[in-house]
Amino acid sequence: MEQRGRKLRFAAVAVCVVLALTGFSTSKGHGRSHSGGGGGCSSSGQNHDSSSSTSGSTSSGSSGSTYHDYDDDDDYADDTYGDGGSSSTSTAQKDATVELIDCATPSEAYATVEVANPNATGGYFTVTVDFLDAGSGRLEEQSEEAYVSGNDTTTVQVDLSAPAVAAKVDHCVPEPYAPAR
Repeated sequence: MEQRGRKLRFAAVAVCVVLALTGFSTSKGHGRSHSGGGGGCSSSGQNHDSSSSTSGSTSSGSSGSTYHDYDDDDDYADDTYGDGGSSSTSTAQKDATVELIDCATPSEAYATVEVANPNATGGYFTVTVDFLDAGSGRLEEQSEEAYVSGNDTTTVQVDLSAPAVAAKVDHCVPEPYAPAR
């Protein structure tokens, strides 16, 4: 998501540079109006309506059609520079932390982990555990979705695919962080 924001910022800057180099205005035009049906990117000092006989091409009382250009900027441009609005990164939840409580045993075909949510609001997190043999070879990697209340911890059971696999498990290694879903 952060990469998408960078691309949008780059695009906004590129548009501003192109507009500046071609002589178009990118300033706010609150209350400005232009005579004629010319384009929306014209500078306030330019008169694109050569057929108009009025001398005040930027006055709102001129004859002919009137175009009111109240906002020359794209709405997302203000948010690009942090001037207002909300950003998706400000509401994104932090990852939960995961700690191993118990590994699988021949009689229990699951690992037990504790998941701590550092966020003020509750959320779902994806907990992943590697089940390894005596040589640290991966037997299975299993994941479990878990809901954790805000600023709370909960115990989560991550099951193996089959009870027969539990007899081969020597140790378990959980991913240290569970990403928010």
